[in-house]
Amino acid sequence: MHYTISKPEKNIEGKIIIPSSKSISNRVQIINALSYSFEPIKNLSTCDDSKVMQDVLFSNTNVFDVGHAGTSMRFLTAYLSKILGEWTLTGSDRMKERPISVLVDALNSLGAQISYLEKEGYPPLKILGSNITGKEVELAGNTSSQYISALLLIAPTLENGLRIKLQGKIVSRSYIEMTLNIMEEFGIQSEFKDNEIYVAKQPYKVMPYTVEGDWSGASYWYAFMALAPEGKLYLDGLRKNSFQGDSRLVEVFEKLGVKTNFSKKGMYIEQTNAICKKLVFDFIEMPDLAQTFAVVTALKNVPFHFKGLETLKIKETNRISALINEMGKLGYVLYEPQEGELAWDGEMKAESEEIIIETYHDHRMAMAFAPIAMLRPEIKIADPMVVNKSYPNFWDQLKEIGFNIEEN
Repeated sequence: MHYTISKPEKNIEGKIIIPSSKSISNRVQIINALSYSFEPIKNLSTCDDSKVMQDVLFSNTNVFDVGHAGTSMRFLTAYLSKILGEWTLTGSDRMKERPISVLVDALNSLGAQISYLEKEGYPPLKILGSNITGKEVELAGNTSSQYISALLLIAPTLENGLRIKLQGKIVSRSYIEMTLNIMEEFGIQSEFKDNEIYVAKQPYKVMPYTVEGDWSGASYWYAFMALAPEGKLYLDGLRKNSFQGDSRLVEVFEKLGVKTNFSKKGMYIEQTNAICKKLVFDFIEMPDLAQTFAVVTALKNVPFHFKGLETLKIKETNRISALINEMGKLGYVLYEPQEGELAWDGEMKAESEEIIIETYHDHRMAMAFAPIAMLRPEIKIADPMVVNKSYPNFWDQLKEIGFNIEEN
């Protein structure tokens, strides 16, 4: 199945309620579980990843299948390692190809008992939950921030607390800082100095919590606005001073002709004519936005060179090769100058005869390519319901502002 998307006849205008943050929702769910809290989490994300987390945390079984939910796999591996019992944690075929040995090795070095049920270094996992007493671990700084966040979330509950020493360049530092900021809201004090993080043993505060809107989700509406001839959208539910590193998209989209005006509950975005001649940017603090910017920048005929994409190859798909493949169908010759980089110098080739954008089980591929409908009579997106992973009502909101979507 695929969707055929075509733009409205009029300018795009309206109000978009941004979904709540999946990243924050999943962190808060783990914190609530660790503190045995029954206080409500308001505006909890309804996406597949957050539902998976909720299902596991409230389950009566000891075998859990998280499907494609990478965050759930990492966070639950750490969480279950200290919950007494015998647990099996598995996922989709793609999840079984996503390495997890860095996290498992770190947890086992602290005293956890985790083993592999199939391929060494990959899910599914057998976890014997126990009292973890270790107090120090070393990790490469360029490893996935989700491994580090998984360890940090359980750190205050460990007998000796936890010191994490990060070796070399730290990628996605903003996600680590977001985890520590959320933990601080729940009363946890920590130190993050240079490449070392320390969290002493201390109790999480039991309290109600309201999840803010998702800046990653907002990026797609910025993309539509960047490619629109003109228009104005109101995005509801976002904080100007957000914990989310993706909030930096405001300054990058300014270079692509989108201006942001904040109000008390959200903001307006609209077009300007101020567009850079080339976009050179390091996405090390917000790698999840690389697909959005690669599509928009090329479609606006702006050459680009992106760095800091080292983690993109172990996401839902290899996002660098997926972008090269799918943008190639549209005639754009993207390439990887070095490991963790992506560039387009303006080189074009002939388009494919029939263009259907493959999504590779990756929600961000579907949403990053949808804005192409602004510049073409139509765009076809395969497996469109993959957006349920993070943004279940994305297509409905597109229809609300006038887009035509047909199921084929």
